[in-house]
Amino acid sequence: MYQKDVFAVTDLAEVEALLAAAKLGCLITHGPEGLFATHIPFVYAADRRILAGHLARENPHPTLAGDEEALIVFQGLDAYISPSWYPSKLEHGRVVPTWNYEAMHVYGRLTWRRDETWLRPHLTKLTDRFEARRTEPWSIDDAPADFLQRMITGVVGLEVAITRVEAKRKLSQNRSEADRIGVIAGLSKSEDAAERAMADLMGKVGST
Repeated sequence: MYQKDVFAVTDLAEVEALLAAAKLGCLITHGPEGLFATHIPFVYAADRRILAGHLARENPHPTLAGDEEALIVFQGLDAYISPSWYPSKLEHGRVVPTWNYEAMHVYGRLTWRRDETWLRPHLTKLTDRFEARRTEPWSIDDAPADFLQRMITGVVGLEVAITRVEAKRKLSQNRSEADRIGVIAGLSKSEDAAERAMADLMGKVGST
């Protein structure tokens, strides 16, 4: 990932927090037939520094992945930034549009998992994570046993043992404080909930 120091997330605790919060990622591999990508929800095991996921058994990815390094791309918040929000536009006019965003590239060694002793605990952990905030969380044990067994045999698991993480938050840190405040104000007035969320994030992260 192309990085400028001002946008790079290098604090180890912050990187670990981003990994723990990561949800849907794009698994990208390169094999004999070229690049192949699959979008997968992941769960992070901090003690082993592994991201785990699964995909449909009919997905050809396991046969196309090859033995090389795998890349998982996670995309966070993003928003278009209008130069009209910069006070500096009125001063000199030398401003252009840009895009603010969060992104994380995770590199690692890929291992496929097909045994039920791995798949069932993984599916339980993944489901419990995303059901945790619901007032009546669904559990995989709520499904009939024979149906659940068919579902488990219909997927292939995977683990990516992390070797390198590149995390980036491009949040107008390269602009003046006045311009950043202008961007936050502009985004805060948006009818788009994602753009308002970006304004909140910029306010929390600050200019340093």
